[in-house]
Amino acid sequence: MTNGRGKSDSPVVPGKFPNKGGATAGPSAEGMEGRGLAKGNPGGRTRFRAQNREDLQRELERVRQAAVRDRRMKFTTLWHHVYNVNRLREAYLSLKRNAAPGVDRVTWEDYGQKLEMNLQGLSERLKRGAYRAKPVKRAYIPKPDGRQRPLGVTALEDKIVQRATTEVLNAVYEIDFLGFSYGFRPGRSPHMALDALAVGMRTKKVNWVLDADIRGYFDAMDHGWLERFIEHRIGDQRVRRHIKKWLKAGVLENGERIRQEEGSPQGASISPLLANVYLHYVFDLWAQQWRERHAQGDVILVRFADDFIVGFEHRAEAERFMGELRERFAKFNLELHPEKTRLIEFGRHAAENREKRGEGKPETFNFLGFAHSCDETRRGDYIVLRQTRKDRLQAKLKEVKEWLTEHLHDPVPLVGRHLGQVVRRHTMYFGVPRNGPALTLFRKVIGWLWWRALQRRSQTASVTWDRMTRLLARHLPAARIVHPYPEQRLTVMTRGKSRMR
Repeated sequence: MTNGRGKSDSPVVPGKFPNKGGATAGPSAEGMEGRGLAKGNPGGRTRFRAQNREDLQRELERVRQAAVRDRRMKFTTLWHHVYNVNRLREAYLSLKRNAAPGVDRVTWEDYGQKLEMNLQGLSERLKRGAYRAKPVKRAYIPKPDGRQRPLGVTALEDKIVQRATTEVLNAVYEIDFLGFSYGFRPGRSPHMALDALAVGMRTKKVNWVLDADIRGYFDAMDHGWLERFIEHRIGDQRVRRHIKKWLKAGVLENGERIRQEEGSPQGASISPLLANVYLHYVFDLWAQQWRERHAQGDVILVRFADDFIVGFEHRAEAERFMGELRERFAKFNLELHPEKTRLIEFGRHAAENREKRGEGKPETFNFLGFAHSCDETRRGDYIVLRQTRKDRLQAKLKEVKEWLTEHLHDPVPLVGRHLGQVVRRHTMYFGVPRNGPALTLFRKVIGWLWWRALQRRSQTASVTWDRMTRLLARHLPAARIVHPYPEQRLTVMTRGKSRMR
């Protein structure tokens, strides 16, 4: 389909593959003609990309500096940073190569066959206002509790533009976002949030913990409020108009297009940033002001996307905060989940106080895949013990068991390589201090499941445990702690500044 100026409004997908170098190469005459890029000089190509990246970063640095100088400035000229071909190329190269295609059915490889022509066309459409957002294809993935989590599979060009827009907007919002917000932010990770929480529990007088969960957060964000929040900082009408396009594009499910008046699809590249902007105004600023104005005792805050923990010194303040938070959320179309939101006694004195009342051990709470409980070191010092959640552990082991059943007769080296990757990824996330027993158990059960699968491959031959031990040593990495103690990493990352304020 073409517009009135004779230019295509859809990505060009050629019929044959380009020469070596393809999508990873820089622009050239070949790329403009629609052919793949020639192999050329790899070193020169790398330097060209590095120079482009440095230029892009310098442009955004000027935006950051302006945001720092004036916290109330409205940025009216940002869109030209988005449709910059070099930025679009970097956004494309940052996408997952094997991701499922959206409603356009265009894969990463398809688009890369005529990358420079496609990016030039996309840039022109963005520049003159001819770009059209496509609906999101609905998909579902299983949750650990057996339910289905809805995800949105975005069309490839929408992914590219959303990724580029997110990078530009981050230059503004990273100045505004508060220190206790960690989710989906550049340079921040779940383990930083976990470390900030553990250190806060030890260094502050925390006796009560609000373990909060927002019911269906990504589906509940009010579009009207979100647009008003964005207007506080973004005055560029083109940026705001395209965000509105993505929000209003709707969802395609079972061949039917469903319009959405609220929420942002999980899986869209722009959704994490929009979710952070929404909660920045609805929760972060309000909670910080509440702590400064109303709290007499210590209060700590740690938020990762829509999952947050608040620690209090006094129970009365915790109950008041929770009541006022419910009212605050109701104003902005949000709701605390009645079954998953709890106020529990937790801290260095919790075990002693509960024992005096005959109430048993302190309750635990879950945060970012870990179960948190009160514990002591060998010297009797109070610590927060973080262990792999049992339901997450069982769900992953069940997934591995099903995979082994499906690949029962695959070659042993192939199976071993896959299981090794499973154990390695598990260790890289859950390998925190004092979680060694859970890591060892996970690796042990993986090995046992593999041994059982090998035993079922033949009715006559069997695999001895001596041979199995050699296979496990060869393919499964050892269970080990890969993360430092919270105080060590937090000191390095913050250089003495609080990550909870």
